[in-house]
Amino acid sequence: MSYILFRYLHLIAIVILAGALVIENMAIARKITGEDARNLAKIDAVYGLSALLVLLFGLTLWLWVGKPVEFYSSNVLFQAKLGIFVVIALLSIYPAVFFIRHRNTDVDELSVPPSLVRLLRLELALLVVMPLLAVLMARGVGL
Repeated sequence: MSYILFRYLHLIAIVILAGALVIENMAIARKITGEDARNLAKIDAVYGLSALLVLLFGLTLWLWVGKPVEFYSSNVLFQAKLGIFVVIALLSIYPAVFFIRHRNTDVDELSVPPSLVRLLRLELALLVVMPLLAVLMARGVGL
């Protein structure tokens, strides 16, 4: 029963993470208003919290609940999935700092660095690969 619960919580956290990242990508532009900056900071906070929950529930599934640790640990696709998750987390640091820095801004218009837009797009592109790796891994590919 705990396996099903943690799988479900993991999935819900992933859906929230993906939704927040899609919203960020849709709302970001070269120039944003102060209100947009405040809203993006809130969405990024949801994104960060959901990433933490994905990690916690994922670690629970990996190390304590469900299939044996060896099933995941020895799978090259699982290792790739973990690697992509870490890369996405590292790529999200700069946008998070930018949003935190400007969450209380009073300016009418704020210039967004082009590199920030590219990082958000890259995070989304990498996130798209992860479900494919998960499906293949669940089928035993990579063992």
